[in-house]
Amino acid sequence: MDTIGDFLTRVRNAGMAQHDKVDVPSSKMREGIAGILKEQGYIRDYRTVKDGKQGMMRIYLKYRLSGEPAITKMYRVSTPGRRRYIRSTEISPVRSGYGLSVLSTSKGLMTGEDAKAKNVGGEVLFNIW
Repeated sequence: MDTIGDFLTRVRNAGMAQHDKVDVPSSKMREGIAGILKEQGYIRDYRTVKDGKQGMMRIYLKYRLSGEPAITKMYRVSTPGRRRYIRSTEISPVRSGYGLSVLSTSKGLMTGEDAKAKNVGGEVLFNIW
């Protein structure tokens, strides 16, 4: 099962339906992705609640003044059936710098710009703009 793809789909669908928040099962990987999305301004905030099992994460979505979601498009690059790895020299800007790519590297989750600056490559999880 593609847990990252499920996370991205839930967030994308909630944005298209104009929901204020969305609940997703929590994991360290999903918390890291939510942290990057908050840092880059694609979501307002996120909270993690322990429920004795896996835990739940509530993501508060962000919208523009016109009412459009801050997340226009999310594209999953590396899937469980086809992993995509790139070197730091191969990291290119997404949408001419208006978007970002999220990588899983040996130094943890980071954006493509950070990975290029730190000269580390890794698995490209998804692109967002």
